[in-house]
Amino acid sequence: MEIISFDVCGKLAHFRKYYANNTAFTYSIPPRTTIMGMLAALAGYERDSYYERLVTTCLRVGVRVVHPVKKTFHRLNLLSIKSRGNAIEGSGDFTGAGGRIQTPFEVVSGIDLGRDYVTYRIFLASGKDDNGEFDRLKTVLGLSTGTPVSDNTRFNLSLGIASFSAWIERAQLHVDISAHTQNDFIRIHSAIPSDRVISLDFQKDTPEEGYNYLEEELMPADFVADGNRELSKLIRVLFSTQGKPFVAKVNAPFYMVPDIKGNLQNILFLE
Repeated sequence: MEIISFDVCGKLAHFRKYYANNTAFTYSIPPRTTIMGMLAALAGYERDSYYERLVTTCLRVGVRVVHPVKKTFHRLNLLSIKSRGNAIEGSGDFTGAGGRIQTPFEVVSGIDLGRDYVTYRIFLASGKDDNGEFDRLKTVLGLSTGTPVSDNTRFNLSLGIASFSAWIERAQLHVDISAHTQNDFIRIHSAIPSDRVISLDFQKDTPEEGYNYLEEELMPADFVADGNRELSKLIRVLFSTQGKPFVAKVNAPFYMVPDIKGNLQNILFLE
């Protein structure tokens, strides 16, 4: 099978948790629905028009943290809007007359904010109901034409919100990738559905790896195809925030995908 991999990079990221309406908590990695939005931006799809095109059964998606990330809270100084007023007359709280209110906002960044970038490696493959989107994304990423990504995309890319701009690096097309199964412990490099994990092997402060930190989150995966951003599927996901592999036994096939240096990454898709 063919697998696409590419890195999405930026300075800051925010992926709002779907259940947090009045607070701005963020996931440490982009949920599958957010990655769908990124792919739609690259392909030039309008808002809410891509839910059926990029559904789990049509396009397989995986993600990996490449460099260690952390989450910190910041205070946003926002306008307090209680009255719209009249825009023509210049009245209302949009002019600042209502004052301001500080709102907590959680942000994902590199460990050293001054030097580090947030980088996620995205993996794509055709689903069982392949509808041509995988081949379209090969073209958009310049993997079938050899053109730069910027020549083929329509909308700007961001890491969650519009002000957190992002860009793509190291796009690759991997061919003849086979599925593997193993009854023993293996090193997993990508995020993995929790129900695919039989057991974990925690090795504290190994000389080669050092400490590793794992998180588990319930994350959105698909939307109902009605344009209302209603969730149709949730996946509980386990992943490392340190960009390091973790050791686990899994009950599903995994794929060995080489990185730009030829080092093999054992990945699973979020499905």
